[in-house]
Order: sequence, then C-alpha cells, then structure tokens
Amino acid sequence: MNYMKFILLSLTLLLFGCNEVDKNKINNVDNPEVVAIEFFNALYNEQNIKKAASVCSPKLSRIILHYKSPKAVARHLFNMSYDKVEITPDDSGIKVREQFNSSAIITVYFDGYYQDERLKDVKRLSLVQVDDKWVIDKILKDPF
Repeated sequence: MNYMKFILLSLTLLLFGCNEVDKNKINNVDNPEVVAIEFFNALYNEQNIKKAASVCSPKLSRIILHYKSPKAVARHLFNMSYDKVEITPDDSGIKVREQFNSSAIITVYFDGYYQDERLKDVKRLSLVQVDDKWVIDKILKDPF
C-alpha cells in the first residue's frame, strides 16, 4: 500500500512539475515583431535580463548577459533609460514577402518616462529564423 502511495505521489509531482512555465524565457517566438516587443518588454518593464537574452543569438546573448543588469544593458547597448515604457512595432512597412523570408528587420517605437521626463525613441533590430524560431541577431544603428 505504501508503495502505491509513493508511486502515485511521484507521478503527481512529476506531472505538475513539468507544467511550470519558465519565467526566464520568452515562449512566443513564431513572429519576429512579437519577439522584438517581448525582448524590450523583458528588458525595460520586467527587468529580466535572462528572459531578454533567451531570444538572442548566442553572440548577442553573451554580450547582454555580460552586463549583469537590465539597466546596464539599456544604458550601454541602447543608450536608453526608462522607468516605465510602452513599446510598439512599426507595422506600416510590413511586406508580405517578409513572412516567407528567414530574416526580418523590425523597427520598434518607445514612449515612456525616465525620472518624470517623457522620452520617445526608435530602435531597429535584425532578426533571423533558426529552427522555425525567430532570434535577435543584431542591434542596428539608429535610423535617424
């Protein structure tokens, strides 16, 4: 009887333990725009550097994790600091052919506050498709 209770308890723990969502990983990687927005959301709003690095190429991920904090990444890689920010993709230039390519360039708009001062900015990212998942490959120069 004790043996059956042990097996039942083990299976229950295994079942519920496997269903946990990894909070340090972005799971929706099917759309390059969503990946770009979730990357910046993890970095600026959630303050989770590991989550942001989870959708980057190995080289970019290594660079991001080197800085140890989201504020350092924001300051050194993007030259942007926000206390709270709204992040939106540029959807005016979406081309149908981008859906069939294995690379995309996404422009992202930022509208937020830093120390009670409203700041707006624009950044561009280059994404590539690896094993049917979109990853951020490069941070492109400012378009303006």
